[in-house]
Amino acid sequence: MTPKIKPSKTLVYLASVVAITLWGMSYIWTDKLIELGIPIFYFVFVRILLAGIILFLFNIAYGRIKRIQRRDIPKFLLLALCEPFVYFICETYGLKATGSPTISAMVIATIPIFSIGAGMIFFKEKINFINFIGIVFSLIGIVMVAMAKGELGENFIWGIILLLIAVLSEVGHASITKSLSGNYSSQIIVMYQFLIGSVYLLPLFVFKGLDDFNADVYLNGEVWYPIICLAILCSSLAFSLWVSTIKNLGVAKSGIFSALIPVVAAIIAWAIGHEYLNSRQWIGIVISTIGVIMSQYTIRRKSED
Repeated sequence: MTPKIKPSKTLVYLASVVAITLWGMSYIWTDKLIELGIPIFYFVFVRILLAGIILFLFNIAYGRIKRIQRRDIPKFLLLALCEPFVYFICETYGLKATGSPTISAMVIATIPIFSIGAGMIFFKEKINFINFIGIVFSLIGIVMVAMAKGELGENFIWGIILLLIAVLSEVGHASITKSLSGNYSSQIIVMYQFLIGSVYLLPLFVFKGLDDFNADVYLNGEVWYPIICLAILCSSLAFSLWVSTIKNLGVAKSGIFSALIPVVAAIIAWAIGHEYLNSRQWIGIVISTIGVIMSQYTIRRKSED
């Protein structure tokens, strides 16, 4: 058997940057579909199913198909439940409720902080003063960005809650992915994750996603362009790259890169004129990003020792 060649750190970091850039863009495409009035359960299901099929064809073409080992079936079922099922539903509805791709990305960027919390609760890990200051900075930065929106109504608060649930599901997803990455390639893990996830989403698609179905609207190019971009770029490609990142850097280190997602989302939204950002919001983004990186300081040092 030919030994597996471990990719260089440069390639791993490049893969991470590409993945978070695509995810930053995903908030723009998702927000576009919401603005068009397309039901969330319609485009989320189509996105996930299409991504799973694309990866299935890719793995077939390259002879990489591998069956799930019986002992790993519960892990794959739980993986797909965390993401895409819980994550995408909560993330998308959270984005719809907040009405802001930038704020939504800011909340999702707290994933590394919750990873620290999970480590403290389940693995008895400790945080130092720098970690604590980093968490405080991140929360301050998020508040600065969110408060600039003005009134925070009931839907906005529910949006933040849904986004936080999405964050927790991503922490679970990363942990399960790490446990599977030793036996399966990135493309295989993501393929099964999306195919199983599409089964979870099918009832919601049938009973909710097809309400008031209008072929002229649901099947036109304006709708399918962002769906295809989300499926191919933000799901098939980005998730495959991200699983590779988790496999090579670990859950904690890979989580650091998610801190850059709101920066990418904000810059893209600002560049295309989708969202205006004032100076306080930009400062909040910078503070939150620095805070998340500081919150990872202890974990990074331990991994390097």
